[in-house]
Amino acid sequence: MGKVTILGPYQPKLQLMVGKIANQFFLKLFNKRFDYRHSILLSKAYAHFFTPKINSQKFDLIVAPAASSEIAFLNTTIPIIYITDGTFQSCLNYHKSLIGLTKQSIASGTLIESKAISKSKSVIVSSEWAANSLKADYNTSIGKIKIIPFGANFETLPSEQELVFEPPADWKLLFVGVYWENKGGDIAFNAFVKLREEGYNVSLTIVGCIPPLDVKDDKLNVIPFIDKNEHEGQKKLSEIYAQHHILILPTRFDCSPIVINEASAFGMPCIVADTGGVRGHLREGVNGYLVDYSDRGEKYAQIISELIGDPLNYIALRQSSRKEYVDKLNWHHWIKKFQEVLEQL
Repeated sequence: MGKVTILGPYQPKLQLMVGKIANQFFLKLFNKRFDYRHSILLSKAYAHFFTPKINSQKFDLIVAPAASSEIAFLNTTIPIIYITDGTFQSCLNYHKSLIGLTKQSIASGTLIESKAISKSKSVIVSSEWAANSLKADYNTSIGKIKIIPFGANFETLPSEQELVFEPPADWKLLFVGVYWENKGGDIAFNAFVKLREEGYNVSLTIVGCIPPLDVKDDKLNVIPFIDKNEHEGQKKLSEIYAQHHILILPTRFDCSPIVINEASAFGMPCIVADTGGVRGHLREGVNGYLVDYSDRGEKYAQIISELIGDPLNYIALRQSSRKEYVDKLNWHHWIKKFQEVLEQL
């Protein structure tokens, strides 16, 4: 491995301030958003800062994770590897911050993404969903696109020998998300309530957020935000994953749901909404099941009830979930595939 020089982060304060003011202006007058993080003004400010820094040193390669605005107007001949889990077009009117944009903002975001892609020697994405957008929306050649799923963000993970895959008497469901609405918390709760009404011995643990006041049940456990950047936070989350049996995630928006990788590392099957880049990390029947985006909890409950009623299938699913993590959903695998991209370049 060669020497790595970190050039950022850099925040062009003036351009960001102008962009935020413009966003408030359009919101109040026209009820439209101005996506200042994908504005040409900001992108050119990035180029003005990074171009001389890059050209003043000798680099063999530029690696740009989630940095379309930073590289779009760069003036350099150094090969660029652009890493993203979703293009501007794939997230337009999907991600909350990209809904209701002005026409000018859409044009700017599209231009910046297009320039970032065309300027890159290779574009690494985490899912077929993102790859499809590169091909359909930006006419990117297949040879330039590499699909590599992300890994699990844990410092240490249990060995398979430490994990218990036997079906429990008390089934513990897990919901993880900082934003209740964005991650479909209400749908997860609906599924839990339905299972309870049908007589199943289940509990639900909510991690990362505080649900609305009307979300209550004596089998509901709420654990507010845990900082994964802290050792104690990692330890606590690891204990939570190890103690639960099924992850339920009716996410409303996701490009790369890392929580699937983390659950798979603990051999925990995931029941997840079929949306965005979810299929990049969840394989149907291997480390969980996909549920139609429009479902309000019924299908989630049905799948869970079927797993409870079929212990052998549940054990097999836990084993294949762990294997999927070991084979693909880890950062060692990502690095191996990334090195292959380097060799090709």
